Amino acid sequence: MRYSTRKPSVAVIGCGYWGKNLVRNLYNLGALEMVCDTTEVGRATAAQIAPGVPIVSSIDEITASAVMIATPAATHYQIARYALETGRDVFVEKPLALTYAQGRQLVQIARDRNRILMVGHVLEYHPAIVRLVEMVHRGDLGTVYYIYSNRLSLGKVRREENILWSFAPHDIAVILRLLGAMPIQVTATGGSYIQPNITDVTVTNLLFDHGVRAHIHVSWLHPFKEQRLVVIGSRKMASFNDIAKELILYDQRVELREGEPIPIRGNGDLIAFDDTEPLRLECEAFLRAIVTREPPLADGESGLQVLRVLQAAQRSLMMNGEPVALGSEL
Repeated sequence: MRYSTRKPSVAVIGCGYWGKNLVRNLYNLGALEMVCDTTEVGRATAAQIAPGVPIVSSIDEITASAVMIATPAATHYQIARYALETGRDVFVEKPLALTYAQGRQLVQIARDRNRILMVGHVLEYHPAIVRLVEMVHRGDLGTVYYIYSNRLSLGKVRREENILWSFAPHDIAVILRLLGAMPIQVTATGGSYIQPNITDVTVTNLLFDHGVRAHIHVSWLHPFKEQRLVVIGSRKMASFNDIAKELILYDQRVELREGEPIPIRGNGDLIAFDDTEPLRLECEAFLRAIVTREPPLADGESGLQVLRVLQAAQRSLMMNGEPVALGSEL
């Protein structure tokens, strides 16, 4: 089947802290048909970024056949469902919804109506992460033992969602992609210090089959900014520092020699990767999916898997770190 190569037109719903970046990229790609924002500030921002593009204040006024949703997380399910049920292709910023049941409904509606459903796991489109996934899947690091991720900063503190739901989806999505599997058990601990019942710091541990583990430390109550992902393998180790924009492959490992663990220290090689903005690549992936009707990398099913892990972590967090087996959290 052949599809039209004409660039699709998309409406962005929400032109706030993150939505304005979607507006900018779609405008530069020539695919922005309309912007919808309920606030005067959002509409004014859209007018500055995308001159000449129609701006409306209600989703009922949207005429585009596809939408990108960048509204508060609590509204994702309702707006995405409305868009799907009115026949539109949908991109929704992470998280897909606030419960697994809601996310599953969105995936089912998209499937029933043959609509594209994509989730904003932008880190999966980062050229450095794409290279890292390639290296891991090719076996360059050997057997993966452990993965850890730190996503730390001072602010921006949310009032609608906690740090787990705000920061961790990116890292969960990448870890699931690296390992090509779901964890069998999730534990999470954290603390609320600024606002009651909104966790500011969490550490989430994921246990996979064959003893592979990963942990994710996220905080918006931290003295410096750090965004680092480290993969420990049997042959080599890799580190991606998103602040320094560096992907390094270390020829380092620990070998057992006559029963003694011996650290092998080798050089670290910088791995080159494309410097295209990940968000632009993500927007291009959505536009491509609209045209080809092929599911994008970060499709609804992918978003649902991340949501499943998030919900298990939230349950463990509420139980002061009690382990939650995947399946029992639904």
